[in-house]
Amino acid sequence: PNPDFISSRNINNKLISNGIKVGDGVFVIEKDSLNVMQSENKYLKPLYEVEHCDKFLFNPNTNKQIIYTTKKNCEIIDIPTISKHLEKFRSIMDNRRENLSGRLQFFHLHWARDENFFKHGKKILSVRKCVNTPIFTYTELEAYVMLSLNVIKTQRIDMKYLVGILNSKLIAFWLKNKGKMQGTNYQIDKEPLMNIPIAEITPKNQNLADKIINLVDKILNETDENERAKLSGEIDKLVYQIYDLNADEIALIEKA
Repeated sequence: PNPDFISSRNINNKLISNGIKVGDGVFVIEKDSLNVMQSENKYLKPLYEVEHCDKFLFNPNTNKQIIYTTKKNCEIIDIPTISKHLEKFRSIMDNRRENLSGRLQFFHLHWARDENFFKHGKKILSVRKCVNTPIFTYTELEAYVMLSLNVIKTQRIDMKYLVGILNSKLIAFWLKNKGKMQGTNYQIDKEPLMNIPIAEITPKNQNLADKIINLVDKILNETDENERAKLSGEIDKLVYQIYDLNADEIALIEKA
């Protein structure tokens, strides 16, 4: 519903006559490409995609920004430069459902999400379509994402423990057999994500959970890929203990 950029599907004669071409950014722009007033900077947010996410590790370097102007957070008077940029694409904006009904104006994101998921703070980015293995990425940075990623935030359980569990071989096995697959690729949408059985931290497994958290910290600070793989393998062994798996069950998962 939001034109991220101009494509061959949404370009029209009016845009072409105004010098707009396929590939021009609308709500998604190159970083620092708009010479905005200082007060407008708060509406330009760092945008991340699947390529910024790996198992555990987050790449904070992005050259994309999303214009995050919503009905709740701004009026047109607050964004003189941004609104001038978006005005160029108004012939597209005005055809969106919420604009046709009068609920939103042309400079508003059509389906804005709860910004608390994107702001600074502990979060896990879950890649929705994964080749060969699930990918859950830990970050505490401000990170705005679109439909290729889901965001997990909770205060009910330690987030580093949670990312350790989610990136384990056991959960990959569960998702392969109980989740949604497209051939050999994982389709980790809301339903399989919400149904993953997460072992809570209890007095009985607290020591194991603390070890997982410690190993996750080491992975996040380790630059050597082989060493990270070893640390991840140690997490797998601890997860098997937390879920009380026997030798045959572990062998089945390792083989898979």
